[in-house]
Amino acid sequence: MQFNRIALAALTMMIAGPACAQDGEMADVEIRTEQLAPGVAVLFGRGGNIGVSYGEDGTVLIDDQFAPLTGRIQSAIAGLGADPVRFLINTHWHGDHTGGNENFGEAGAVIMAHENVRVRMAANGRDGRVVPQAALPVVTYHDGVKLHLNGDTVHAIHLHNGHTDGDSVIWWENANVAHMGDLYFNRISLPYIDRDSGGSAQGMAAAIDRVLAITDDETRIIPGHGPMATRADLIGYRNMLLTINEQVQAAIDAGNSLEEIQAMNIAAPYEVEGGFISAEQYIGFVHDSLTDPNAMAHDHADHGPDHDDGDDHH
Repeated sequence: MQFNRIALAALTMMIAGPACAQDGEMADVEIRTEQLAPGVAVLFGRGGNIGVSYGEDGTVLIDDQFAPLTGRIQSAIAGLGADPVRFLINTHWHGDHTGGNENFGEAGAVIMAHENVRVRMAANGRDGRVVPQAALPVVTYHDGVKLHLNGDTVHAIHLHNGHTDGDSVIWWENANVAHMGDLYFNRISLPYIDRDSGGSAQGMAAAIDRVLAITDDETRIIPGHGPMATRADLIGYRNMLLTINEQVQAAIDAGNSLEEIQAMNIAAPYEVEGGFISAEQYIGFVHDSLTDPNAMAHDHADHGPDHDDGDDHH
């Protein structure tokens, strides 16, 4: 869809500048570190927020921003007193979260992700760039995987058809920290639903409900973009998603066209000044999700009924 490609281009421009692959465009980027719990930190730079789990069993990185930033990210990790990255988990396939994969893979990290992340990266994305073999996940999963490291259980939980069809939320069970990937933007923009990659408004709301079910008021939440958040922030975000979905569905049921629904300004009260997704664009994502009969059936790797990944008891 041209509409969705325009939105992704706007996201890339907002985060990386017009030549995100060029070292010169990244020269002014600083990697800022925030400690969240013993052995758990978040790194802010340019691109998706990075989670770090570290300790005597090794270092796990969640996403890796852009290739020119790898050295600075590695320095920030060393500044935590952590070893070089042993495992790298991608929350989804977009380049502002996977741009450093090749560098970390060549440095010896084992890259892990949902099956659809590898499928989409191996297909070279939208722009036809060849993704090097070293950048591809070498361990993939369908429902999820658990890493028992550094005195904690780190859950990678696949949530279907939200931002994309390959989203994973990463949850540190003992430290009580959740990395949302781009299922959650905190105070930086309206959501981006990548319809070309199997995302849907229904799936995004369902994903947030799933995370709310395993978290509590003390959980520290790392959004894909934006500052750290609380569970109360995430509840407000979920309520926004549901309210917009319901109002757009009611307008569809009343026979209104997309243009008429966009003119209703349903998402305008939630629009973020300077955000890279406008209210009109977001309503387009929601409308397309609700009117597409296959909106929840884009999961390339979904070969059977949804299975329990062992996390529902929390």
